[in-house]
Amino acid sequence: MRAFVLLALLVLVWGGNWPIMKIGLAHIQPLWFCTLRLALGLVSMVLILGPMGKLRLPPRGDWPVMASLGLLNMALFMVLTNLALLVVPAGRSAILAYSTPLWVAPGAALFLGERLTRGRLAGLALGLGGIVVLFNPLTFDWSDRAAVTGNLLLLAAALVWAAVILHIRRHRWQSSPLELVPWQMLVGLVPVAAAAALIEGPPAPDGSFELVWTLLYNGTLATAFAYWAAVTVNRLLPALTVSLSFLSVPAFGLVISSLLLGERLSFTNMAGLALIAGGVGVVALAGARERRPDG
Repeated sequence: MRAFVLLALLVLVWGGNWPIMKIGLAHIQPLWFCTLRLALGLVSMVLILGPMGKLRLPPRGDWPVMASLGLLNMALFMVLTNLALLVVPAGRSAILAYSTPLWVAPGAALFLGERLTRGRLAGLALGLGGIVVLFNPLTFDWSDRAAVTGNLLLLAAALVWAAVILHIRRHRWQSSPLELVPWQMLVGLVPVAAAAALIEGPPAPDGSFELVWTLLYNGTLATAFAYWAAVTVNRLLPALTVSLSFLSVPAFGLVISSLLLGERLSFTNMAGLALIAGGVGVVALAGARERRPDG
């Protein structure tokens, strides 16, 4: 029961964070928003893991995956999505960013030697169909360079996340994923803070209450709590249950963006979400079927 409660909370926290990030980004530069989010997340994880006696330097064997998770999954993914959110609606951003599982299937075939079965190919085709729908030439303004760039940044973020997942699959863990989280945040924080200082200059927050609560939400809930909850549910529940449940994140993001920001629930977004979710679901089901002993 505890795992399902955490999973539901995780969907709500991550789904609701897309419009919340867009609100926060109106009050500070995007790289500094990412920097402060990671810093707050790091402090929160230290406060959580310190009393548990789990705050210790990870073994050398985990350093490569720690660097991958910190530099790619935290720093680069957050930077790409923050920059994209400046020009792309929050609901659409959530859909494109959560196309990640689609890219894992062909990536696993190319780099891990996994078979690209008919089930996985069918799921990939469905998901790519969803992306084509989202970029429908009849509705998408290809002359808007900012919008095109923002959408491509989101697809790049999904590919980055997929690359990290492939690395995680190959890695032989020596410490628990939870124990690595604060070190991942530290590894991600340093280059993002340096880039923010070099590119954006000093932080220029406007001191608004909206900025304060969106940063607190991002640092404590969407980063520290969410990463701990994700590790917990992945350990307690079957991978298929978690994979399919995470499809609720972009769906909830789309709905909450409509409520908080007044974004229109367009047919294009709904159809694209349905196809991508269907594709991810088919890939997850195909993978679960292949892992069965009698499969």
